[in-house]
Amino acid sequence: MAPERPWQRMKRNTWIELDLSVFRENLRAIRAGLGGRSELILVVKADAYGHGLRAIAPCAFEEGVRQFVVSGMDEATTLRALLPEAGILVLGPVWPSDVAEIAAKSIVPVIISEEQGLALAEAAQRHGARMACHVKIDTGMGRLGIGWEEAPRAMERLARQKSLHVVGVCTHFASAGKPGDEFAAEQVRRFQFVVAACRNNGLDGLFCHVSNSAAFGLRPDWDMNGVRTGILAYGYGGRRHAGRAATKPFLQWKTRVVQTRRVPAGFPVSYLSTHVTPAPTTLATLDVGYSDGFSRLMSNRGAVLINGKRAAVVGRVTMNFTVVDVGAENPVQPGQEATLMGRQGSEELWADELARWCRTIPYEILTGIRAECRVAMPSGAT
Repeated sequence: MAPERPWQRMKRNTWIELDLSVFRENLRAIRAGLGGRSELILVVKADAYGHGLRAIAPCAFEEGVRQFVVSGMDEATTLRALLPEAGILVLGPVWPSDVAEIAAKSIVPVIISEEQGLALAEAAQRHGARMACHVKIDTGMGRLGIGWEEAPRAMERLARQKSLHVVGVCTHFASAGKPGDEFAAEQVRRFQFVVAACRNNGLDGLFCHVSNSAAFGLRPDWDMNGVRTGILAYGYGGRRHAGRAATKPFLQWKTRVVQTRRVPAGFPVSYLSTHVTPAPTTLATLDVGYSDGFSRLMSNRGAVLINGKRAAVVGRVTMNFTVVDVGAENPVQPGQEATLMGRQGSEELWADELARWCRTIPYEILTGIRAECRVAMPSGAT
């Protein structure tokens, strides 16, 4: 295999870089953890968790991933153009008006209510199509799906529709991130009740999937036919569940220094002067702000990497610029690269740490990064 090409998605002021060799290692670790007993289903919704669908999906397909999950039809059609042979499962709602495209492009919707399923069946009949589908069971998430108590009867009625081919059934955990999670266990029991009832009604051989990244790390006995792997594949949570699959982040987010200033003690910084320098120091203004996804909650709390050292965010993060304190002894020049997320030398900053500063989760940090395009970079480029 040829050396892996780094990828970069960039605006003029801020860009991300992906080390796809690490992504490949992550996928191999997860598949090894599954041991061939269950299929890795890669979740690539929200532009592959902010990593870029056009870079991630073909790379995963090369690694043998054949089943992908998206949230809506826009993502599904983009993915189909990239991967003509991949299995594509749409977890979000689809409508009768989507059926012609679903049938033409072999996309598999997840039915979230009996009413929706019957409407899709009627549309498929008008188009002379028999549409494969999965059915989502609400076992306790309370968001989308057919309630587990009525699901056996509803699925029996859906299976009688000649224009529908019910091939799979799934649910989604409200919580599965802690050992001994009794509610998650109860959700699995409810799901198994539905599957058993379907089997008794003659609906057998369904592709069953319940586990997400958190459940994969904790409960191998819930793998069933497939595991929907999202954040773990992108490198988060793997350190916590390293016994089954250790994964690493591979998205770095960068910008540049646009100005540096030596300032005295008592120097006020940014809107409302929420930071005043306690001693003489050097301030660097970075070409990134909350309009790029660098949260305002990082104000006076976050940090970046410059010259392999941490530099604290000082003052309010503004729409387009952020000020950091690089200290009196760190020589920094305009045009120099600053790492907002990633690694410089022995220092690291990843989305989970940024999320703690912003009192949120890594998912929101990753999917909030704004950039305009993605280009292949020559090997060794920075």
